[in-house]
Amino acid sequence: MLFANISSDGEIAVGDPWVDGENFNQLKELKEQHPHIKTLISVGGWTWSENFSDVALTEESRTIFAESVLEFVQKYGFDGVDLDWEYPVNGGQPDNINRPEDKQNYTLVLKKIRETLDAQSKKDGQEYLLTIAAGASKTHVNNLELDKLHQYVDYVQMMSYDIHGEWDELTGMNAPLKQDPESGYHNEWSVKDAVETFINNGVPADKLVMVLPFYGRMFKQSTNANNGLYQQFTGGGRSVNYAALKAEHINKNGFTPHREEDSQVPWLFNGSTFISYDDAISIGHKTDYLKLKGLSGAMMWELSHDPGEVLLTKVYEELKWKALNLWLINIMDIFFSYRKCPF
Repeated sequence: MLFANISSDGEIAVGDPWVDGENFNQLKELKEQHPHIKTLISVGGWTWSENFSDVALTEESRTIFAESVLEFVQKYGFDGVDLDWEYPVNGGQPDNINRPEDKQNYTLVLKKIRETLDAQSKKDGQEYLLTIAAGASKTHVNNLELDKLHQYVDYVQMMSYDIHGEWDELTGMNAPLKQDPESGYHNEWSVKDAVETFINNGVPADKLVMVLPFYGRMFKQSTNANNGLYQQFTGGGRSVNYAALKAEHINKNGFTPHREEDSQVPWLFNGSTFISYDDAISIGHKTDYLKLKGLSGAMMWELSHDPGEVLLTKVYEELKWKALNLWLINIMDIFFSYRKCPF
């Protein structure tokens, strides 16, 4: 994943100086081969969101950060920037700085970046993109001014995954498209719920991007009942990429696939280990819903998890009718497999 960090003085900074120079060069080569592709640098993420609150805090700090973003984008040849603040107000890594006013300040820092990029566009005639990645839960939505910030961004990448994981008390689906009426959770949530929540809070559908997980979540030592679904577990869990699932788990090593018809996603169970994941069928259900709601496009977390391009090909086949937006698939991690990308 290609991320930039935020320095202690409030400016965007190269995330990994040892390798990112070459990564940036590969992206430039990719754009030479495919001029229609747009590349953005993502800032923050789970690891490097510690200083976002300080950056957004004052007019001065927002200006310093915005100007550094423009300089970074121009220096390394990107078409814009993606902010991945995980998360405003609360959440994220234990050492993150969080403030109640992050909710309002996030809107203000986006406004400042938008103004800075637009001012440069008037000078050089180039289009500079500004996007954000946003958590898809009720809590995350409540900590964002979606009704205001959408006017400053080109797209909102809705991180519609990790709905259930090892932090829960029961096994559950990583990214259920719809709610299961028989779910073991009292406050169930789904990708559909997230999409409707974002739209109902002011984000235009044509600015909303659905993020599709190319990985599953594993729950160990699950109770052997209901084929492991909505059962207690004691062994903790981890994420498993689709390539590993296909090679080691799907119809292998005692794992049997099952499918939950309401939530429209599959799972695996071997009598003690439960794995929730997405396959080509469930990806198809999600792209159908994406088109039904008029969303802008899809993005994947992440291309390196599907080196055989099984899921990627499914997304391409389902969304090629909307080729104008297919570059969104490659916003942040295309360099992992750019030599084989079918676009």
